[in-house]
Amino acid sequence: MIALLLALGSSLAYGCADFLGGLGARKAHVLRTVMIAAPASLTVELLLWPLLGASFSPGALAWGTASGLASAVVFALLYRTLAMGPMNVLSPVTALVSAALPVAVGLLQGEHLGTAALVGLPLALLAVVLVSAGHGAGPARPSRTALLLALGAGGAIALQLVFLHQAPSDSGVAPLIVGRAVSSAVTLTAAGLLRHRLGTERPAYAISATAGALDSLANLLFLLAARSGDLAVVAVITALYPAGTVLLARGVLAERIHRGQLVGLGTAAVAVGLLALT
Repeated sequence: MIALLLALGSSLAYGCADFLGGLGARKAHVLRTVMIAAPASLTVELLLWPLLGASFSPGALAWGTASGLASAVVFALLYRTLAMGPMNVLSPVTALVSAALPVAVGLLQGEHLGTAALVGLPLALLAVVLVSAGHGAGPARPSRTALLLALGAGGAIALQLVFLHQAPSDSGVAPLIVGRAVSSAVTLTAAGLLRHRLGTERPAYAISATAGALDSLANLLFLLAARSGDLAVVAVITALYPAGTVLLARGVLAERIHRGQLVGLGTAAVAVGLLALT
């Protein structure tokens, strides 16, 4: 139950972070947004160090570095994807891909799921799609480029989560700190090399920094959830993050919530209940 609650918190934080990051990327080049978000995320994790501790063992350094490289790709691809929009069409593509790989890894590593979980997992995957799926017809239909970016972002998110899960369980927040330091370095280096192509638009500093801080919170909650529960279950619950994105898109951008999305929210509630029984 603790792992489930942590995963739900991670999902909510990811959804809010993605919405704000996509909103920020609409105001300036995506790298300008990430230049603010990544260091802000690292700052939050450094502040958590004295509270939660960190052990920089070889395993923590290796898996943290791997997650950081994946995270740099996530920042760039995901924010660019959501900036191209529509958010409520592209979010489910990203979320489904981000859930499928960790589930497969968890099962391959020998995680054994009960009957309730075997029913709840497919329902949760269905909810991931329904809860954020909008009508793709007319002007809301995403371009092929946007769909490819969404697939790439989902794969990068999945790898980031798997790498964090592989880090030693006694390493504290070390994998998060290492990962965010690496992703910040990669992002700032890329921005420096491409500075003449970033345009003159000023980034939305507050929005971008808040997105980075929420992303750090989401990573922390996921790490704690994965250490206390099954990766297959935790990853699927975390992948429900489009619910937060869609609800914010409805409230701030007036994007319509369709009947299928409401069905998805109900399906998610049933799935979470079944997974809680495990």
